[in-house]
Amino acid sequence: MRIIGGEFGGRLLLPPQGETTRPITDRVKQSLFDIISPRIENAVIYDLFAGTGRMGLESLSRGAKQAIFFEADRSALARLNQNIMALRVADRSRIIPGDLFRWFHRATQKPAEASVDQTVQSRGAGPADVVFLDPPYRFLTDRPDELLQLALHLAHAHLHADSWVVFRHDVKDQLEMPNLQCFDVRDYGGMRLEFLRRS
Repeated sequence: MRIIGGEFGGRLLLPPQGETTRPITDRVKQSLFDIISPRIENAVIYDLFAGTGRMGLESLSRGAKQAIFFEADRSALARLNQNIMALRVADRSRIIPGDLFRWFHRATQKPAEASVDQTVQSRGAGPADVVFLDPPYRFLTDRPDELLQLALHLAHAHLHADSWVVFRHDVKDQLEMPNLQCFDVRDYGGMRLEFLRRS
């Protein structure tokens, strides 16, 4: 795993341990960032199911203002922290550990209570400009209702009119997101990238 462009281009990242995460290939990542690069400069990035941080850190390398990483797996969190420290971008990074479904529910329904924790609102990040939504493949079949609820929370309180959501999943899986409209689709072998915005 490595950063492929921007300030830290060529820098290696610690990879995930085991098979709890599934890194995107350099070819697909380059293609993706070719598409979204005009939106990255000074952007606030949400990296959902962040793993070891490959998408958020790539965005920081390319000029994003802030990356918010959401991850529950402990081994991935440890490596994410190490990658952030190695690139010296702690001042532009925030980590929200634990169950992101629960966090978004609290942040959307009870912002005053949620801000007691380590929340995006309490740190002044504001809505996301770009959201990387990259759930483990099993979530689309095992926990689709939670993903649909997450989409509602994102659209309701965490996106502005020009925000983009990049939804990565297997081409065999389909999940229409409430309040998010798909405006572009790119397939790379068995992988699909859907580009969504608030409807």
